[in-house]
Amino acid sequence: MFEQAEIYVSDWLLTLNIGNWVANFALMLFITLLLQLVWRYFARKAENMIAKTLNSWDDIVFYAVNKPINWVIVLMGTSMSMRVIAESEEFAISDYLPAVQKVAILFLIGWVFWRLVYKAEHTYIADDAKDTTTVTALSKLAKLSIITIITLSIIQTLGVSISGVLAFGGMGGLIVGMAAKDLLSNLFGATMVYMDKPFKVGDWIRSPDKSIEGTVEEIGWRVTRIRTFDKRPIYVPNSLFTTIVVENPSRMTNRRIKEDFGLRYKDIQQVEHIIKAVREMLQNHPDIDQSQTLIVNFDLFNNSSLDFFIYTFTKTTNWILFHEVKQDVLLKVAHIVIEYGAEFAFPTRQLHMDKDDHRNLLESSDSIK
Repeated sequence: MFEQAEIYVSDWLLTLNIGNWVANFALMLFITLLLQLVWRYFARKAENMIAKTLNSWDDIVFYAVNKPINWVIVLMGTSMSMRVIAESEEFAISDYLPAVQKVAILFLIGWVFWRLVYKAEHTYIADDAKDTTTVTALSKLAKLSIITIITLSIIQTLGVSISGVLAFGGMGGLIVGMAAKDLLSNLFGATMVYMDKPFKVGDWIRSPDKSIEGTVEEIGWRVTRIRTFDKRPIYVPNSLFTTIVVENPSRMTNRRIKEDFGLRYKDIQQVEHIIKAVREMLQNHPDIDQSQTLIVNFDLFNNSSLDFFIYTFTKTTNWILFHEVKQDVLLKVAHIVIEYGAEFAFPTRQLHMDKDDHRNLLESSDSIK
């Protein structure tokens, strides 16, 4: 259709018997500028209408075609003017114009789909309800497919056999695969991460097998970038994630409070009452999840203390809020112990001596003097 329109316009100009190529060029320039003005007017109207809709796909499609259509108009005007001039002056360039036009059109088509994928990726990444890891993976796959299809189409347009290219690519791929097995294993590891989704961008992960802990910043096809808590970047090959255990604390449902307390032996009469009061405090605490395990029990006759422990879970998983809740719980336990007139124990030793040992110690001290 594009070539037929060019031929029709060029034939129409030639029938006007305009021999001066400058006049032909000026006429085509005028038509091109007119089409540009018409498209920009239409684009502004369409953009205002699209901005009022709630559907995001109309914004994505308009973003994808807006600039490429401008360049299509420029390409049409340039190619038509060159065809008219070349045919009127019998330039040899007219033999190459069809191939150049097809390649340019393929580039513009590829640009449209590239902008479509780019806008869709950024739109869905901005949506907190979407899985950004999956969106990024699909975007990378789509961009790779666009590059492959457009490249093969351009090669075919230039007269090169695609079957020969594919055969050579298959044999070359075997050689490259043998030489770059580590790269392929990293690609396979990235694919497993995208499919199994053990973590996503923004998650806090750590591995008990390796010294890896931090926040995931980017999941690439070869490496994953993790930012440690002291703000250092770690670049982990994706193949490593197929062989190590990965813990994802970001997906925990609750945070645990597990603390031991020791009371003095002289407060043994108050231990039962203190444990009961602590249990009631936890059962009535607004930030403790009552659907989870809650234990407060006397646990051990220790060397210098009577030990009891608390085992419970907070509703929040936020690290900062968790420590505020934990601080509140510990202070309330301390207040309960004080209310019952008890004290926390500290390591002590008692030395018991009978009368004979005490008399011998005094005699030995007097002889020393």
